[in-house]
Amino acid sequence: MEQTLKITNVLSDPTRYYIYQYITKRHQEVTVQEVADNFNIHPNVARLHLSKLEDVNMLISETKKTGKGGRPSRLYRLSDDVIQLHFPFRDYMLLSKVAIETMLTLGEEGKKALFLTGKRFGMEIVEQEITRKGQNGTELNFEQKLTILKNAATLAGFYPEFEVNGELTKIYFKIFNCPFKEVAVDHSETVCNMHHEFLRGMFEALFDNVELIESENMISGCHTCTYQALIAK
Repeated sequence: MEQTLKITNVLSDPTRYYIYQYITKRHQEVTVQEVADNFNIHPNVARLHLSKLEDVNMLISETKKTGKGGRPSRLYRLSDDVIQLHFPFRDYMLLSKVAIETMLTLGEEGKKALFLTGKRFGMEIVEQEITRKGQNGTELNFEQKLTILKNAATLAGFYPEFEVNGELTKIYFKIFNCPFKEVAVDHSETVCNMHHEFLRGMFEALFDNVELIESENMISGCHTCTYQALIAK
């Protein structure tokens, strides 16, 4: 509870909140000067905001040489800590571990049920976004589907990036944050397969014929989880 109060106090400042949002979308380290320029504030003010975010472990920083001479720069990036803001505190991570391990005790049938559930929840998060927008899923064009996919992925906490080829037959999809990574530490293969099915559900809720191919995985040491979705026309 004490940490929750510290975080909410830090984020109560609007500028600081938007700086944190800015960093979550950058997917890379930022400097004090970069933040100062983007928010039109003095570097000393930017440094103060960044330090406050670091004090509550929302950011971490390190000093690096830029290769341009002069003094090394201090670079800030998102912390790997999980930020929980529940009143009162509820340990959903423990619940996740209990659920995963319970399913695994059921053997292959348990895994199958876990993967099907993951896919269903992926589809549901997209269907909820379609309903929230007041749209009909069968009448959406490609751009509308892509927007819904981006919104749903952001809502799921993936910090996503999307690119599309010119023929609109391939969607390149990167995830910079895996909401399942803490559980995946002990059950990497099972959780990653469930995550894959979750993403498959998201895409299949929008596209009739899609193949999802993973090329990079954070659990295996990559910077992101990267996928290629092949859309059949």
